[in-house]
Amino acid sequence: MSRLCVILFGPPGSGKGTQAKLIRQCIHGAHISTGDMLREKVQSGDELGRQLDALLKSGQLVPDEVVDRLVAERILREDCAEGFVLDGYPRTVPQAEVVDNLLIRHKVEPVVVFLKVDYNIIVDRLTQRRQCPNCKTIYNLSQNPPHAEGVCDNCGAELVVREDDREDVVRGRLLAYERQTSPVLEFFRSGGYRVLEVDGSAGAPQRIAEQICQRLAERVSGAGR
Repeated sequence: MSRLCVILFGPPGSGKGTQAKLIRQCIHGAHISTGDMLREKVQSGDELGRQLDALLKSGQLVPDEVVDRLVAERILREDCAEGFVLDGYPRTVPQAEVVDNLLIRHKVEPVVVFLKVDYNIIVDRLTQRRQCPNCKTIYNLSQNPPHAEGVCDNCGAELVVREDDREDVVRGRLLAYERQTSPVLEFFRSGGYRVLEVDGSAGAPQRIAEQICQRLAERVSGAGR
């Protein structure tokens, strides 16, 4: 398999983060989560971090130029030498244009994986989500709860509710997705990108990942975009 960029596309809560961690194993690449990078910046406590904190808590999207710079720097690291998975980026057409130029410049083969999930499922999934602030493990109270209530199975830290997982914020994020992010899929299609549509709610995450990896191997072995 040539050096590959898997762009995980779909609404917030469609399982992009979970799938990215699984898919990276079959492409032998890095998992690049813009969400994680932004939260790390927030924790830094500097001026930009405080501005990002306010945006994330209100469910608004972060300015393109900030995320573009973070991603452009990230893909140059050694762990991206064989490929990488983009999780949560691009979210706007201008961001997609930046990605297109980056991939052409670095001779990386792109494939879009579009995770389709009903919005009602997403609202339930995100409001039931809890995250470990220490090791970043994610749980779902109804589908994948921790063994001990409120405590991470891996490191014993107390689980937290992310600010962007409150129901009002989730619905705001879905509205922002429809308005700003949905057109990105058309950009990919019109640009000749390979787009693999996957039902993100059909089966266990591991099974969905296996299907994606199989389809990636089949499509990458074919003609270029």
